[in-house]
Amino acid sequence: MKRTCVTPKSFLAIAAVSVLIPCPLFGQAKSVVVEEIVARVNNDIVTLSDFEKADATLREEIAHDCQNCPATKLDSEYRDHQKDLLRDLIDQDLLVQRAKDMGISVEADVIKQLDEVRKQNNLPSMEALEKAVEGEGIPWEDYKTQIRNRLLTQEVIRKEVGSRIDIPTDDVKKYYEEHKNEFVRPEQVVLTEIFLSTQGKSPEEIAAVQRKADDLRNRVVKGDDFLELAKRYSEGSTAKDGGYLGSYERGQLDPKLEAETFKLEKGQMTEVIESKTGFEILKVMDHFQAGQQPFEKVQNEIMNRIYMEKMQPTLRTYLAELREESYVMVKPGYTDSAAVAGASIIQEVAPTPDTAQKNSGKKKFPKPKASGS
Repeated sequence: MKRTCVTPKSFLAIAAVSVLIPCPLFGQAKSVVVEEIVARVNNDIVTLSDFEKADATLREEIAHDCQNCPATKLDSEYRDHQKDLLRDLIDQDLLVQRAKDMGISVEADVIKQLDEVRKQNNLPSMEALEKAVEGEGIPWEDYKTQIRNRLLTQEVIRKEVGSRIDIPTDDVKKYYEEHKNEFVRPEQVVLTEIFLSTQGKSPEEIAAVQRKADDLRNRVVKGDDFLELAKRYSEGSTAKDGGYLGSYERGQLDPKLEAETFKLEKGQMTEVIESKTGFEILKVMDHFQAGQQPFEKVQNEIMNRIYMEKMQPTLRTYLAELREESYVMVKPGYTDSAAVAGASIIQEVAPTPDTAQKNSGKKKFPKPKASGS
């Protein structure tokens, strides 16, 4: 039986190898390139496969978001985002590593999000979801890792970056005065929901669902938090966001729902409403009357706008600090658009037997020195 094998290599020598197969029993060892390494982020790597998958995903997202755009615009959008592709992959590695250093665990949220995907696709079990995911050519563990890493990065950003953003009340008032015309609006309600599905259920099961909906509404009346109950019990796609549905003007809702919600004030909720697909409870998070909205009504909205404007530059500052504390190397021919001064590049050198044993263990590499040091 013919075997293909490669010898272990030193740190600098494995720039193009991520899978090593020792082969001591078949004479002189030979080496083959299994996977090209594009970048190293401390003990983690970004492979060419990672880069190519991210590039393909970027193209798909641009095409999806701009379905009727001419090819020239699609190409322009792609080039604009592609230049930061490697930067974003390195950023995610840094944030995931930081989450692990902070002891953050999101396993419960991973399971919840997987179950939400299962419900949205009307699949009967998690095993059915796994089969469907792998049917799309995506390994199940890779799919879970993508969700886990996204949740980890979000949690680090919330804790480490969001806490740095300060929004003085004077800044909020100034924004309101400078953008008053943006707050002249028709009558609107902002809604959240708790939805329980009755699809495919027998009359007895539907009655049980209604009792559960009544019980959830009573819990809110007695003081339980609507958003938390929505996250835990709602079966709609909005559950992960606390049931948030959005803002609606008159004429945008089903007539029955409009009649129920537009008569309510901020903080009030409907009775349990039966629809063709289930039972739902709607809560009015805010009710804007037509005309110029007073400052108090839009203060939180303005704070969110300012927060989002400040988030990106604050995040980039934070990521630059993580890079300063880390060991990031990029292979020649690839561009890290957020590289810090003095960052190293991956050097490809021939493997030598005398370095094999010294470099076989995994370790935390020291911070790179600036060029010329």
